[in-house]
Amino acid sequence: MHPWQQCLPDDAADALLVGRMDFGAGPTPVLLHQGEVQDLSAAAATVSQLLEALDPGSVPCGQRMGGIGEIAAHPRTSVLAPLDLQCIKASGVTFAVSALERVIEERAGGDAQRADAIRRALSERIGGDLRSVKPGSAQAQQLRTALQADGLWSQYLEVAIGPDAEIFTKAPVLSAVGAGADVGIRSDSGWNNPEPEVVLVCDSQGRIRGATLGNDVNLRDIEGRSALLLGKAKDNNASCAVGPFIRLFDAGFTLDDVRQCTVRLDLLGADGFTLDGESSMRQISRDPQELVEQTIGKNHRYPDGFALFLGTMFAPVKDRGEPGKGFTHQIGDIVRIASPRLGRLENRVVHCEQAPPWSFGVAALMRNLAGRGLLA
Repeated sequence: MHPWQQCLPDDAADALLVGRMDFGAGPTPVLLHQGEVQDLSAAAATVSQLLEALDPGSVPCGQRMGGIGEIAAHPRTSVLAPLDLQCIKASGVTFAVSALERVIEERAGGDAQRADAIRRALSERIGGDLRSVKPGSAQAQQLRTALQADGLWSQYLEVAIGPDAEIFTKAPVLSAVGAGADVGIRSDSGWNNPEPEVVLVCDSQGRIRGATLGNDVNLRDIEGRSALLLGKAKDNNASCAVGPFIRLFDAGFTLDDVRQCTVRLDLLGADGFTLDGESSMRQISRDPQELVEQTIGKNHRYPDGFALFLGTMFAPVKDRGEPGKGFTHQIGDIVRIASPRLGRLENRVVHCEQAPPWSFGVAALMRNLAGRGLLA
């Protein structure tokens, strides 16, 4: 069995899975359904175009390429990130645990050795309160006033329990890597971690068309030095992984299923180190629909649609090496992010300069599609 076959959802036969494959000629939108692979390029040259034209709940129709096993066995077939022209956005600090960890990063100034003591002090003061607070509520304002009086307020708590969510651009169009690819961390970062997340995929009208999995690779020391370094901490070569496929919403899989899902992370290091944990979407502070509505509206438009990382509650603190320094990646780590109805996203960690450089951008895609006669 080919590795990407093992990454499909548990109920893959009943799912509508849309993604991108390269059969040798270039990126091709595909449908995986009922054990078969269909080439959708005659109907839509890109996944973005497909989601714009496809009626919600309907089944895409394309040219049958073969059974999943048959396609997986073909040596020239590769699975790409399922996004193409969509803008890749992310929402941060959407879980109470991750909110505390961002405050810890800020107060530690990016120094992992100081984090453990700060974590204990903050948890004693606000850990229980924060999990029960609805963002933007009167209760949130009361907690804000109390924390300010104690000198504990932070810009991260502002977006965790204030009225406005943190929404930022995670990565440029076409830069995401897919299942099985290397994912990159900067070689000058000494404190970093994976961020397993559900990713919603929306069309240009803000309609949520489906969901997939993502790894919002985070450099904690760089962001911890200053929130103004967010771009350097988040947007690097191969630092955004998405996949394996987009599961389209239909009668059997809806936004309510996303609201109830659990995302699991398993990490295996080349040194034998292991790490595991789960994020339950039931514990998210802001509803996914609200996060989408804060991403697109009268002030923000995305004519080719967008993908939105929903945030994570997974902030690993298990020591890897020196006590008190917590977790950080090592080269060769295998990161597996999984959810039963979305599949599994697996990537190997390397330094950004070791990962294949991003070279296939919008101009390259347009030239490729034009050369294949797929542009109207």
